[in-house]
Amino acid sequence: MNEEEEMQNDALDERAKRADKIIRNPRKYKICAGCESIVAQKINLCPNCHAYRFVESESLVVAQAQELGQREARSVLGSDFE
Repeated sequence: MNEEEEMQNDALDERAKRADKIIRNPRKYKICAGCESIVAQKINLCPNCHAYRFVESESLVVAQAQELGQREARSVLGSDFE
């Protein structure tokens, strides 16, 4: 396994750990209606896309966490432009 593959595996492992944390306590999270990121319940403005509408259904949060925890990140973040 080369270094790039190892980094991708580490990133996927980290996403899976975060997804597991969300799945165990979905009421602490919600989904951004703009970019479908999972954010903390206390957030009023999405840090990724600056949307202000959210989906708060616990079952949808769990489903989204399961999906996002199994694939690599595809979101474009503000830090990507720096």
